[in-house]
Amino acid sequence: MIRILIADDHALFREGLKSLLEAEPDFRVIGEAASGREALRAALETQPDVILMDIQMPGLDGVGATKEILKENPEAKVVMLTMYRQDAYVFEAVKAGARGYLLKDASADELIDAIRRVYAGEVLLDAELAEQIIQDFHAKAQEIPTSSRADLTDREVQILRLLAQGATNQEIADDLGISEKTVRNRLSEIFAKLHLNNRTQAALYAIREGLADFED
Repeated sequence: MIRILIADDHALFREGLKSLLEAEPDFRVIGEAASGREALRAALETQPDVILMDIQMPGLDGVGATKEILKENPEAKVVMLTMYRQDAYVFEAVKAGARGYLLKDASADELIDAIRRVYAGEVLLDAELAEQIIQDFHAKAQEIPTSSRADLTDREVQILRLLAQGATNQEIADDLGISEKTVRNRLSEIFAKLHLNNRTQAALYAIREGLADFED
Protein backbone atom coordinates (compact mmCIF):
# COMPACT_ATOMS: atom_id res chain seq x y z
CA MET A 1 0.00 0.00 0.00
CA ILE A 2 1.39 3.40 -1.02
CA ARG A 3 0.49 6.00 1.62
CA ILE A 4 -0.01 9.48 0.12
CA LEU A 5 -0.28 13.00 1.56
CA ILE A 6 -1.95 15.67 -0.60
CA ALA A 7 -0.98 19.30 0.06
CA ASP A 8 -2.91 21.95 -1.89
CA ASP A 9 -4.83 25.04 -0.81
CA HIS A 10 -7.79 24.29 -3.10
CA ALA A 11 -10.25 21.95 -1.39
CA LEU A 12 -11.94 20.83 -4.62
CA PHE A 13 -8.59 19.92 -6.16
CA ARG A 14 -7.64 17.88 -3.07
CA GLU A 15 -10.99 16.10 -3.08
CA GLY A 16 -10.68 15.28 -6.77
CA LEU A 17 -7.18 13.89 -6.30
CA LYS A 18 -8.22 11.87 -3.28
CA SER A 19 -11.16 10.28 -5.12
CA LEU A 20 -8.96 9.47 -8.10
CA LEU A 21 -6.11 8.00 -6.07
CA GLU A 22 -8.20 5.93 -3.71
CA ALA A 23 -9.79 4.18 -6.68
CA GLU A 24 -6.41 2.44 -7.06
CA PRO A 25 -6.14 -0.71 -4.93
CA ASP A 26 -2.57 0.02 -3.82
CA PHE A 27 -3.08 3.72 -2.95
CA ARG A 28 -4.27 5.18 0.33
CA VAL A 29 -4.56 8.93 1.03
CA ILE A 30 -3.55 9.23 4.68
CA GLY A 31 -3.72 13.00 4.98
CA GLU A 32 -4.53 16.36 3.43
CA ALA A 33 -3.08 19.84 3.99
CA ALA A 34 -4.23 23.29 2.86
CA SER A 35 -0.98 25.14 3.60
CA GLY A 36 2.74 24.58 3.83
CA ARG A 37 2.62 24.58 7.62
CA GLU A 38 -0.12 21.96 7.63
CA ALA A 39 1.85 19.89 5.10
CA LEU A 40 4.97 20.02 7.27
CA ARG A 41 3.08 18.97 10.39
CA ALA A 42 1.17 16.20 8.61
CA ALA A 43 4.28 14.85 6.87
CA LEU A 44 6.22 14.60 10.12
CA GLU A 45 3.29 13.07 12.02
CA THR A 46 2.14 10.51 9.44
CA GLN A 47 5.37 9.74 7.54
CA PRO A 48 3.67 9.21 4.12
CA ASP A 49 5.39 7.29 1.34
CA VAL A 50 4.74 10.02 -1.25
CA ILE A 51 3.83 13.69 -0.76
CA LEU A 52 2.06 15.59 -3.55
CA MET A 53 3.01 19.20 -2.79
CA ASP A 54 1.43 22.28 -4.38
CA ILE A 55 4.02 25.01 -4.96
CA GLN A 56 1.82 28.07 -4.34
CA MET A 57 0.21 27.93 -0.89
CA PRO A 58 -0.49 30.61 1.72
CA GLY A 59 2.06 31.27 4.45
CA LEU A 60 4.82 28.73 4.05
CA ASP A 61 4.82 27.77 0.35
CA GLY A 62 5.45 24.32 -1.09
CA VAL A 63 9.18 24.93 -1.58
CA GLY A 64 9.66 26.05 2.02
CA ALA A 65 7.60 23.13 3.31
CA THR A 66 9.62 20.70 1.20
CA LYS A 67 12.90 22.04 2.58
CA GLU A 68 11.66 21.71 6.16
CA ILE A 69 10.30 18.19 5.60
CA LEU A 70 13.53 17.00 3.99
CA LYS A 71 15.58 18.58 6.77
CA GLU A 72 13.76 16.34 9.24
CA ASN A 73 13.34 13.34 6.95
CA PRO A 74 15.83 13.27 4.04
CA GLU A 75 14.19 10.10 2.66
CA ALA A 76 10.78 11.76 2.12
CA LYS A 77 9.52 11.44 -1.47
CA VAL A 78 8.07 14.84 -2.43
CA VAL A 79 6.56 15.53 -5.85
CA MET A 80 5.82 19.18 -6.65
CA LEU A 81 2.48 20.06 -8.25
CA THR A 82 2.72 23.00 -10.64
CA MET A 83 0.88 24.70 -13.48
CA TYR A 84 4.08 25.49 -15.37
CA ARG A 85 6.92 23.22 -16.43
CA GLN A 86 9.57 25.94 -16.12
CA ASP A 87 8.39 27.31 -12.77
CA ALA A 88 11.45 28.69 -10.94
CA TYR A 89 10.04 27.32 -7.71
CA VAL A 90 10.21 23.79 -9.16
CA PHE A 91 13.91 24.29 -9.79
CA GLU A 92 14.49 25.37 -6.18
CA ALA A 93 12.39 22.52 -4.77
CA VAL A 94 14.18 19.86 -6.80
CA LYS A 95 17.54 21.30 -5.77
CA ALA A 96 16.36 20.99 -2.19
CA GLY A 97 15.62 17.32 -2.68
CA ALA A 98 12.12 16.95 -4.14
CA ARG A 99 11.84 13.87 -6.38
CA GLY A 100 10.52 15.89 -9.29
CA TYR A 101 7.37 17.64 -10.39
CA LEU A 102 4.02 16.92 -11.95
CA LEU A 103 1.93 19.32 -14.04
CA LYS A 104 -1.56 19.92 -12.68
CA ASP A 105 -3.04 19.21 -16.09
CA ALA A 106 -1.46 15.76 -16.23
CA SER A 107 -3.78 12.89 -17.08
CA ALA A 108 -4.97 10.43 -14.44
CA ASP A 109 -2.73 7.72 -15.90
CA GLU A 110 0.30 10.04 -15.79
CA LEU A 111 -0.39 10.91 -12.15
CA ILE A 112 -0.82 7.30 -11.09
CA ASP A 113 2.30 6.21 -12.98
CA ALA A 114 4.32 9.08 -11.49
CA ILE A 115 3.39 8.16 -7.93
CA ARG A 116 4.34 4.52 -8.45
CA ARG A 117 7.65 5.47 -10.07
CA VAL A 118 8.59 7.89 -7.28
CA TYR A 119 7.60 5.31 -4.67
CA ALA A 120 9.94 2.86 -6.41
CA GLY A 121 12.81 5.35 -6.12
CA GLU A 122 12.77 7.10 -9.49
CA VAL A 123 13.13 10.85 -10.05
CA LEU A 124 10.74 12.75 -12.34
CA LEU A 125 12.78 15.31 -14.27
CA ASP A 126 12.95 16.38 -17.89
CA ALA A 127 16.36 16.78 -19.55
CA GLU A 128 16.36 20.58 -19.50
CA LEU A 129 15.67 20.86 -15.78
CA ALA A 130 18.18 18.11 -15.00
CA GLU A 131 20.88 19.98 -16.94
CA GLN A 132 20.12 23.21 -15.07
CA ILE A 133 20.44 21.42 -11.74
CA ILE A 134 23.70 19.73 -12.71
CA GLN A 135 25.21 23.07 -13.72
CA ASP A 136 24.06 24.67 -10.48
CA PHE A 137 25.41 21.79 -8.39
CA HIS A 138 28.71 21.93 -10.25
CA ALA A 139 29.12 25.59 -9.29
CA LYS A 140 28.16 24.93 -5.67
CA ALA A 141 30.58 22.01 -5.37
CA GLN A 142 33.39 24.53 -5.03
CA GLU A 143 31.74 25.94 -1.90
CA ILE A 144 31.88 22.68 0.07
CA PRO A 145 34.56 22.61 2.80
CA THR A 146 37.73 20.68 1.93
CA SER A 147 38.02 17.65 4.17
CA SER A 148 40.36 14.68 4.22
CA ARG A 149 39.14 11.41 2.70
CA ALA A 150 41.72 9.64 4.86
CA ASP A 151 39.24 9.75 7.76
CA LEU A 152 36.74 7.61 5.85
CA THR A 153 36.70 3.83 6.08
CA ASP A 154 36.42 1.73 2.91
CA ARG A 155 32.77 0.99 3.74
CA GLU A 156 32.02 4.70 4.21
CA VAL A 157 33.57 5.43 0.81
CA GLN A 158 31.30 2.75 -0.71
CA ILE A 159 28.25 4.31 0.92
CA LEU A 160 29.25 7.79 -0.21
CA ARG A 161 29.71 6.59 -3.80
CA LEU A 162 26.29 4.94 -3.88
CA LEU A 163 24.64 8.00 -2.35
CA ALA A 164 26.18 10.18 -5.07
CA GLN A 165 24.72 7.84 -7.68
CA GLY A 166 21.25 8.55 -6.30
CA ALA A 167 20.68 5.41 -4.24
CA THR A 168 18.28 5.56 -1.30
CA ASN A 169 19.32 4.30 2.13
CA GLN A 170 17.45 1.04 1.51
CA GLU A 171 19.09 0.58 -1.88
CA ILE A 172 22.52 1.18 -0.35
CA ALA A 173 21.71 -1.36 2.37
CA ASP A 174 20.60 -3.96 -0.18
CA ASP A 175 23.66 -3.40 -2.35
CA LEU A 176 26.11 -3.73 0.55
CA GLY A 177 24.26 -6.43 2.49
CA ILE A 178 23.76 -4.36 5.62
CA SER A 179 20.72 -2.96 7.43
CA GLU A 180 19.05 0.31 6.52
CA LYS A 181 19.64 1.49 10.10
CA THR A 182 23.37 0.85 9.69
CA VAL A 183 23.36 2.98 6.53
CA ARG A 184 21.66 5.84 8.40
CA ASN A 185 24.20 5.63 11.20
CA ARG A 186 27.14 5.50 8.79
CA LEU A 187 25.83 8.52 6.87
CA SER A 188 25.61 10.51 10.09
CA GLU A 189 29.24 9.59 10.80
CA ILE A 190 30.27 10.55 7.25
CA PHE A 191 28.56 13.94 7.51
CA ALA A 192 30.28 14.58 10.84
CA LYS A 193 33.72 13.55 9.58
CA LEU A 194 33.49 15.67 6.43
CA HIS A 195 31.67 18.62 8.05
CA LEU A 196 28.74 18.29 5.62
CA ASN A 197 25.10 19.12 6.32
CA ASN A 198 23.04 16.97 3.96
CA ARG A 199 22.92 14.37 1.18
CA THR A 200 23.28 16.98 -1.55
CA GLN A 201 26.54 18.25 -0.11
CA ALA A 202 27.73 14.68 0.36
CA ALA A 203 26.96 13.86 -3.28
CA LEU A 204 28.81 16.96 -4.44
CA TYR A 205 31.77 16.09 -2.23
CA ALA A 206 31.89 12.60 -3.77
CA ILE A 207 31.84 14.11 -7.26
CA ARG A 208 34.58 16.59 -6.43
CA GLU A 209 36.75 13.82 -4.94
CA GLY A 210 36.31 11.56 -7.98
CA LEU A 211 34.12 8.97 -6.27
CA ALA A 212 31.31 9.61 -8.77
CA ASP A 213 30.60 11.90 -11.67
CA PHE A 214 27.70 13.94 -12.99
CA GLU A 215 26.75 11.22 -15.45
CA ASP A 216 26.09 8.93 -12.46
